[in-house]
Amino acid sequence: MNSPSPSLTLAEMQHTVDRWITTIGVRYFSPLTNMAILAEETGEVARIMARTHGDQSAKPGEKLDLADELADLLWVTIAIANQHGIDLTEAFARNLAKKTERDATRHRDNPKLNSK
Repeated sequence: MNSPSPSLTLAEMQHTVDRWITTIGVRYFSPLTNMAILAEETGEVARIMARTHGDQSAKPGEKLDLADELADLLWVTIAIANQHGIDLTEAFARNLAKKTERDATRHRDNPKLNSK
């Protein structure tokens, strides 16, 4: 399997994950297992953020690779989308339109965001 281009579209990522899972990974994990993995990877991101931006310090030898953990989150998110027949390009476009309409002035008018 060739290494993916660094400028993949969401559709290409979905295809790449599906091809990897159905060949190298044998099959998709159950949706519940993928949900548990999503929670686990979210915890890994939280651990790194707590150590790099919070009050905790890293343990000796602890790996703090935020990019890798975010990629793990993206991978399992794509796997879940694939299992449920969700086109993430369309879903993202709809989500962006929703946020743009809903929040057109919300953040600009938020005094908490404009106080600094």
